[in-house]
Amino acid sequence: MNDLTTNVDHYLEAQSKLDLLRFITCGSVDDGKSTLIGRMLYEAHLIFEDQVAALKNESRHHGTQGGDIDFALLVDGLAAEREQGITIDVAYRFFATDHRKFIVADTPGHEQYTRNMATGASTADVAVILVDAHNGVLTQTRRHSFICSLLGIRHVALAVNKMDLVKFDQAVFESIVESYRDFARKLSFEHITAMPVSALDGDNVVTRSAKTPWYSGPTLIGFLETAKAHDAVREQSFRMPVQWVNRPDRTFRGFSGTVVSGEVTLGDEVRILPSGEVASVEDIVLYTDRLTSAATDQAVTLCLDREVDCSRGDLIVAANNPAEVADQFEVSLVWMDQEPGHHGRAYWLKTGTTRVNATITNIKYKYNVNTLEHLSTGNLALNDIAEATLSLDRGVAFEPYATNRALGSFVLIDRFSNQTVAAGMINFALRRAKNIHRQKLAIDKAARESLNGHKARVLWFTGLSGAGKSSIADALEQRLHERGVRTYILDGDNIRHGLNQDLGFSDDDRIENIRRVAEVAKLMVDAGIVVLTAFISPFRAERDMARRLMDEGEFVEIFVDTPLEEAERRDTKGLYAKARRGELPNFTGVGSDYEAPENPELHLRAGIQSIDVCVQEILDYLDSPHVHSDQIQTS
Repeated sequence: MNDLTTNVDHYLEAQSKLDLLRFITCGSVDDGKSTLIGRMLYEAHLIFEDQVAALKNESRHHGTQGGDIDFALLVDGLAAEREQGITIDVAYRFFATDHRKFIVADTPGHEQYTRNMATGASTADVAVILVDAHNGVLTQTRRHSFICSLLGIRHVALAVNKMDLVKFDQAVFESIVESYRDFARKLSFEHITAMPVSALDGDNVVTRSAKTPWYSGPTLIGFLETAKAHDAVREQSFRMPVQWVNRPDRTFRGFSGTVVSGEVTLGDEVRILPSGEVASVEDIVLYTDRLTSAATDQAVTLCLDREVDCSRGDLIVAANNPAEVADQFEVSLVWMDQEPGHHGRAYWLKTGTTRVNATITNIKYKYNVNTLEHLSTGNLALNDIAEATLSLDRGVAFEPYATNRALGSFVLIDRFSNQTVAAGMINFALRRAKNIHRQKLAIDKAARESLNGHKARVLWFTGLSGAGKSSIADALEQRLHERGVRTYILDGDNIRHGLNQDLGFSDDDRIENIRRVAEVAKLMVDAGIVVLTAFISPFRAERDMARRLMDEGEFVEIFVDTPLEEAERRDTKGLYAKARRGELPNFTGVGSDYEAPENPELHLRAGIQSIDVCVQEILDYLDSPHVHSDQIQTS
C-alpha cells in the first residue's frame, strides 16, 4: 500500500508540473470530431478497462460491427446527441500525456449550433479543424475557421479525416490542404499544420501510420504536445475585474476577483477604473492565507491602503499603465439568435463583471463566409459574422480583444428574453468616444421646469394604425394647453415629412424611426416640455429604449388598445386595404407584428371608449395622488 501511495504521489507531482493546453475540435457536421477525441483518449490509455467494456457493449447497441468501439460515445454525453448522431452542446474533456495536460472542447458542427462552437473557441489556444476527406472543405469548415481566427486562435491543426475512405490517396489530401490554405490566407492564423488521419482506425492520431509513407509531419497528439499555448497575458500589465466587494465585518473591506492579466504585489500602486482613483495594495488574501503577490488566473481579494469608490464591475489595474475607458466601439459580432439583430436596437452588454446598456449604432458590413467579401446589410441573421459599432450608456474599461481576451470580449443580451443574442470582440474605441464630452450648462432641466411651472414628461402613445393615438393626443394637448402646460406633439405622419423622410417601413427603418423620435423627445423633456408622441412604435425593445433615455417617472406609456377589426373599419386612408392586397409590405397588424405593452402606465380601451373618456382617464392618472407630486400639475 505504501508503494502504491508513493507512486500515486509521484504521478500527481509530475502532473502538477505539466503545462496546460486548451484546444477545440471543429468543422462541419459528421466530420468525425467526437470520434477523434475518443480515439485519442483510447490510444493514450486514458480509459479504464471497465469503461472500454461498457463502450463495446453500448457500441454494439448502436450498431457498431464486431468488437469495434464507437469512440464518439466517449464524448457525446447528451441523450439528444446520441439519438441524432450529432454533437449539440460543447463537451469539455480533460486528459494528460507524459508531456502535457489538455482540456479539449468538442464543439458541434451543425450550422444551427455555431454559437456553441464560438463558446468553445473563446478559451482555446489551438484549433483542430477537421475536414472529411470524402467531402472536402465545406461552408461550415470555413465558418468555423473564420470564427477561430476572429477569436484569436493562431495555431491550427488541419486534420483531414476519414482518409481510409479515399484509400489514403496523397493527391486527395494535398488537394484539400491546398484548397484550405488558399481560403485561410485571408485569416489571421500564424501556423497551419496539415495531417492525414483516420479517427476510426487511429492512423496518425497517436502513432504514425504505415498507410501514409508519403507523410512526414507530426501525429496529432505530437502536434498538440508541442503547440504553443496562449500565455501572453501573463506578461501584460495587471488587470483584475471586481466581482464582489468583500465586507464580512466592519473592520475588513476587500475587493474580490480573478486576475486576468499580469501580476500584483504588496505595495503596488493600483488605479480603479472608470473612476480613476489611486491607492496601494495593503494585503492580498486567499481564503485564510496572506500572499505577497498574485498572478494571472488567481482568484484573490485585494485590500487597499485607503477608502476608494469601487464596486462590482469596476476594474483594478496597474496605476502606471491603466486600461482605456470608452463608451463607443468598433466590434466584431457573431450573431447567435433566431431573432435578427437590427441597427439602432438596444441590448444589454456584459463584459466580465460589468453590464451596461448598448445600442448597435451601425452595421458596417457582414462577411460572406466562403469568400470573406464584405456584404452591405441592415440586420443580422443567425450565424452572421459582422463588423459593427456600438454605443454604451456609460464608459467601461477595456482593452482590444487582440491584446486581452478577457477585457476585449463581451456578449449582447436581449433585455426581454434574457437570451444571449451575440458574442463580440472589441477592435478599438471610436475616436469620437475620446474627443466628445458632455458640456455642462448653467441652465438645466430643473430650472426650465421651474420657469414653466410644471414637470416635463413624455406621454408615449402606442397602438395599431387607426387605433386613435393622434386623435387622443390632439384632444389631450388642447386640455393641457388650457391649463397652462407647455406641450408639443410628435406625430408619426408629421415626423416622416421631415426628420424621418429618408426612412421606409422595414423593421430596420421602424427601429431607426423610433430611435430618432426618442432622442428628440429627450431633448424636449430637457427643455421642460410635456411631449406627446403618437407612433405605432410596434416593438417593445424600442419603447423600452425610449423609456431608458428619460429619468425615473418621466416616461408614461399609454397603450391605445383598439382591436384590429375596429382599426381597419376606421381606416380612412385605405392603408389596411392596400396591405391586404400586398401593396404595403411590413404594414403593422398585417405583414408585421405589433408587440403590445406588457405593463403600460395607462391602458386605454379605445375600441369601446370615446376620445373624451380616454382623455379624462389620462388626466385622472396624472392628477392621482401617487403621481401628482412628481407628475404634471394639471389643475
